[in-house]
Amino acid sequence: MDAFTRAYWDAAADGRLLIRHCRTCDRPHHYPREFCPHCWSEDVDRVPASGRATLCTWSVVHRNDLPPFGGRVPYVAAVVDLAEGPRMMTRVVDVPEADLRVGMRLTVTFRKDEAGVTVPVFRSRSSRSRSSRRRRRTCRRRRGHSAPMLRQSWDA
Repeated sequence: MDAFTRAYWDAAADGRLLIRHCRTCDRPHHYPREFCPHCWSEDVDRVPASGRATLCTWSVVHRNDLPPFGGRVPYVAAVVDLAEGPRMMTRVVDVPEADLRVGMRLTVTFRKDEAGVTVPVFRSRSSRSRSSRRRRRTCRRRRGHSAPMLRQSWDA
């Protein structure tokens, strides 16, 4: 953690996932860096991500001798595609290994590690009961304010 990434980690501690967005080419990217990897512009800012993702690939780690990972095995190391577009390396939690699938819908959650740093990890969106499969969408109102709106479908 350094001065540049502090805003990212502070947001994670507050339960928010931030990504970077380039104002020059209008493309998001992740991991936090001071320039756009697409057009090299330094005109980038931090924006909140939806927290939705799909599982791209994963590996179940059964042995890791490097601290602090040895105490976490087995764990699922994964690459997810964020709904906004960027890919992110992370962990998938609370999903049995046999249930992991490419394209699985995930949502961000946050865990505090041994050093007390809050990190974003992902869990399955379908782990909720069938009756609670409604998700919140945002509907724009006047003056740019948002209000929650329930939607039955996962797709949108």
